Amino acid sequence: MNAWSEFVLITVSAVVLLAVIQAVTFAIGHRIGRYNVVDVSWGLGFVAVAAASALLGSGDVSRRFLLLVLVTVWGLRLTWHMYRKSLGKGEDPRYTDMLERAGDHSIATIIRKVFVTQGAAQWFVSLPIQVSAVLGPTRGFGTLVLWVGVAAWIVGVSFEAIGDLQLRRFKADPANRGRIMDRGLWAWTRHPNYFGDATVWWGVWLIAASVWPGAVTVASPAIMTYFLVYATGARLLEQSMSKRPGYPEYQQRTSYFLPRPPRSRVHRR
Repeated sequence: MNAWSEFVLITVSAVVLLAVIQAVTFAIGHRIGRYNVVDVSWGLGFVAVAAASALLGSGDVSRRFLLLVLVTVWGLRLTWHMYRKSLGKGEDPRYTDMLERAGDHSIATIIRKVFVTQGAAQWFVSLPIQVSAVLGPTRGFGTLVLWVGVAAWIVGVSFEAIGDLQLRRFKADPANRGRIMDRGLWAWTRHPNYFGDATVWWGVWLIAASVWPGAVTVASPAIMTYFLVYATGARLLEQSMSKRPGYPEYQQRTSYFLPRPPRSRVHRR
């Protein structure tokens, strides 16, 4: 089987796996009456694609299983975090607003707007993993690119995990009720979790780009970053958070997305 035929097998398998995962997630969401469970299955979908790519591909074995390990660590951590975050809570306002704008709460609209969209995004963003699985070994300068990718993944996962932990501890303290989290990583960027997520996927792309033509999948991390920054991630959160007391001041002294040292606090008389 040539590389092209192998890629077709992998990507078709990815589509089937993601369709099954999204169908099961929809069934669970429909039963419990909230569809933010789709956030829990977001990481699991990538783990499934990485596993299929590692097992079905015949490309460089060390790179296939390196990506499987990295994506599995990232995906399972995110799945557990989203499960804990949503447990016992109601629907996420993002999905409520999405369906309100659509003007239709029918099953067909929910499946199309939430679950098909999510599955398609998982397939597209995971293309570097799928392509890498059919490519030969990394050599020469590509080895440096691969390790830069691993370093970027480490930075990204660290920002996500540490940022989520810091926010969870902040919220657990009753003394912080009604206050804006502006400590730790949250003093350097208003969205350390989204920055970390984007960095993870640029790292995954660099690993795939360590051998040609893995670099052609650059649209995957670029689109992921666009959605995290401008479409469904940070921008929507900013719209709701900007109404909270103290948040405009936080915006003035703290970077929107890319980390940088915070500006001095603005003191008002």
